[in-house]
Amino acid sequence: MRVGLGVDAHAFAGVGDGRRLILGGVEIPFDRGLLGHSDADVLAHAVTDALLGAAGLEDIGHYFPDTEEEFKDADSIGLLREVRRIVGASWEVSNVDAVVVCERPKIRDHRDAMRKNLAGALEVDPSRVSVRGTTTERLGFAGRGEGIAAQAVCLLQEG
Repeated sequence: MRVGLGVDAHAFAGVGDGRRLILGGVEIPFDRGLLGHSDADVLAHAVTDALLGAAGLEDIGHYFPDTEEEFKDADSIGLLREVRRIVGASWEVSNVDAVVVCERPKIRDHRDAMRKNLAGALEVDPSRVSVRGTTTERLGFAGRGEGIAAQAVCLLQEG
């Protein structure tokens, strides 16, 4: 068995900048999206890096560099699906546990859809994927409403 940890953070774009807020492949109704080269899905990015770390591979930027135009506005669930292919059938995803860190928006009503999207990309049952939200009690950049962070752990076992 192997465990990996993934962490990501993105700042909010300005109000009216046209960026959509995507978390776990779900568009969340909110007045601002996140800045990033891809769709800036911090949750999918954290899960992707956790999967890569558990497999002993390079980080997400190695496979999908933000200097490459082909990844501009990329669907991060699609990138996670590609990383699952890279990790290969010799590893089975035992489970993923992820937390989204932000004061707003609340993600409670979107967690099931996020879990399904992540599980689909990982080729596992949604019961193996946990998504939770937390705040920082107004501390730090997330607490001040400047952006969103996510952390994830992934447990792999030989398949």
